[in-house]
Amino acid sequence: MAADELTAPLGLKSGRVQFRIPLGLIGMTIIAVILIAATVWIGFVDDPNGGEPSAVVAINKNPRNVSARDISVVGIRPTIDQQGAGEGAANGMTGDGVTPEDAAVHFDPVLPDGTTGGQIAGLDGERSLTTTPDDRITEEGRYGPLPRIGDDGARALDFYARPYDTQSVGVASIAIVVGGLGLSQTGTQEAIAKLPADVTLSFAPYGASLDRWQTRARQAGHELLLQIPLEPYDFPDNDPGPHTLLVKLSPQANADRLHWLMSRISNYVGVGNFMGARFTAEAAAIKPVLEELKRRGLMYFDDGSSPRSTVAALSNATRTPYAGADVVLDAVPSKDEIDARLLKLEATARTKGLAIGSASALPISIERISEWAQSLEARGLRLVPLSASVRNRVPSN
Repeated sequence: MAADELTAPLGLKSGRVQFRIPLGLIGMTIIAVILIAATVWIGFVDDPNGGEPSAVVAINKNPRNVSARDISVVGIRPTIDQQGAGEGAANGMTGDGVTPEDAAVHFDPVLPDGTTGGQIAGLDGERSLTTTPDDRITEEGRYGPLPRIGDDGARALDFYARPYDTQSVGVASIAIVVGGLGLSQTGTQEAIAKLPADVTLSFAPYGASLDRWQTRARQAGHELLLQIPLEPYDFPDNDPGPHTLLVKLSPQANADRLHWLMSRISNYVGVGNFMGARFTAEAAAIKPVLEELKRRGLMYFDDGSSPRSTVAALSNATRTPYAGADVVLDAVPSKDEIDARLLKLEATARTKGLAIGSASALPISIERISEWAQSLEARGLRLVPLSASVRNRVPSN
């Protein structure tokens, strides 16, 4: 009789063979296959839109070749956030929520040749602004298109500006600039969708899909600025990003960096600082930048983040169009603090006639500014684009 396992001598191997499934090895193999597939996809598939449907449309960039009958009011397909925008169609409204009578009396941008841009509908009933650079005020630079003053004296500051009502004499006005657009896809989308069209949007030069966001912002009626990275005091520990303008560089080297930055987007009325406490405090560094901006028909916006900035004084010396923030709205990004700063901005506007606020594209900032603006006219104030503060003003000698 065969001995069982209990009576068998120690050291002898059992005749049974145990088979175990190598689950750990199988799991590691699956993970490795997924990682390899993802790496191959990223390396060989050129799809910057991440699979989002897109289309290529030929656009005539020369308004001289467009006749008045080629321009008409068009409807915009509502997005999820705009459901119900077309409910007024039965009452004689166009697809963008504007009656034909209203469309006829709103502002027409004046082109350099004296003609107007025609009736072009934007999102939420606001006028769409041009989304491609005009050849007459554009030149090809080393890194891409750059704005220039046209042969007829036309400037980007005027051509790409959002129209505003110049007949409302005596009404205290407020301009607000929201910066940091393009860096966060969600934040950029929220800013374009929720902020009033009179709020000027300032784009960073490093964001993804800048062309797409720039187009959407202009279609929604927003005036644009370009933020340029300037050297802070704690550089390089605090680095604004590639192509930052530095105090130690020559004016020529900084101009080259400026041209790279300026070619990232188009259709902007001017540039604003991103950081730059040290750079704007050094007159020898910032003055050539202001001169270059003036030469190209642009304005400069100081967001008010540095009390040492010399730009205000130098803008008169260089005769560069300039605007500076009176109030930084979200220096402390909380509901109560932002609301208090907005009240301060209102008081400043009533005292000076015009007040300028700056903010970042933070969710809380977008929410508070959007809600505050809804009842602004009822309080005897109005929003205007930033360019309204400088377009009709000539710097003193």
